[in-house]
Amino acid sequence: MKKFLLLIVMTIVSHGASAQDIDLDKKWGAVVEAIAQVESEGRPDLVSRNGLYVGYLQISKILVRQCNQILGTQAYTYNDRYDKQKSIEMFIIYQEHFNKEGNMEKAIRLWCSGDIRCMKRKRATEGYYRRVMRKYTEMASR
Repeated sequence: MKKFLLLIVMTIVSHGASAQDIDLDKKWGAVVEAIAQVESEGRPDLVSRNGLYVGYLQISKILVRQCNQILGTQAYTYNDRYDKQKSIEMFIIYQEHFNKEGNMEKAIRLWCSGDIRCMKRKRATEGYYRRVMRKYTEMASR
């Protein structure tokens, strides 16, 4: 799995392809967009009030380190959080590792909590899940 994810990332980087060009993004595209609207209103330059989360998907330094660990290489830097495409790539890597079945609800709750162990406490992520689903439904009806 690590080699597969690394291959995807390296293909994107070396061929100048965007994350939208790969099948994995087609699977996650609408969810990513809904999450981005809730997280940053789609702004790749947004920094959270506490300064811990930045970019299009409000990515933490911890998530960058986790993605690099999953890949087994230093593919991403902290500054990559400000890059929309690289943020989407990190989202995909994280989901493909911790949400292999591709469950949308799990993807949303996992992104909110940032911790696979928190998935058992749905109440902690319920408000976030509802906001993302409202945005997802709103975007789908356009």
